[in-house]
Amino acid sequence: MTADDPIALIFDLDGTLIDSAPDIHAAVNLMLSRRDIPPLTLPTVTSFVGNGLPKLVERVMHATEMDPAEFKSVTSEVLADYDWVNGRMTRPYPGVVEALGTLRDMGHPMSICTNKPTDPALHILKKLDLAEFFHLLVGGDSLEVTKPRPEPLLAAIEGMDSTPDRALYIGDSEVDAETASAAGVRFALFTMGYRKSPIEEMPHDARFDDFSELVGIVGSDHQDTRTASGAAP
Repeated sequence: MTADDPIALIFDLDGTLIDSAPDIHAAVNLMLSRRDIPPLTLPTVTSFVGNGLPKLVERVMHATEMDPAEFKSVTSEVLADYDWVNGRMTRPYPGVVEALGTLRDMGHPMSICTNKPTDPALHILKKLDLAEFFHLLVGGDSLEVTKPRPEPLLAAIEGMDSTPDRALYIGDSEVDAETASAAGVRFALFTMGYRKSPIEEMPHDARFDDFSELVGIVGSDHQDTRTASGAAP
């Protein structure tokens, strides 16, 4: 990667660009309250985020000992509740808007690859004035498979008329790291998101905890991309 060559930048959404856990937490607890089930804590619900809505619902139901036969109806209910609260407490992480503006001015095309369903993802991007930065969005319901399968990330890259070797995926979780590895795409880890594992246990080419550092990562002309905190393993 050199500063003069456009790199296709693909971003995860929840836990990477936006802190959406408070709204997801609220939606889950709305569903639980209607069933007179005690609410779950924010850290608990946050730990369930990353593999898409169905997996989140499955984890919530397991944690609260709900009847698995209700899975379909509960999933629809949580989605409806999330559509209602989506954007009330969700905010971009500090420095995101500035970094996206700089990267756009540098000529790098950008897209989103998320396991969040497409409609809620588009809604929050528009509400937070982030949609203008992205060429396309591959959501959790765009294909028959979701991350960590590589197909969604590869579809985003193809949709940007790029190739895996000219792309960089930016995410925050084990799911994102596995997706990038499976797709053969370089991976930059945002360390302040929703990961569950120690940084050292997650394969990545670069890491950052402040979005001001991402511009330097993208513009680096070193093959072994580095951050202010040192070389990634």
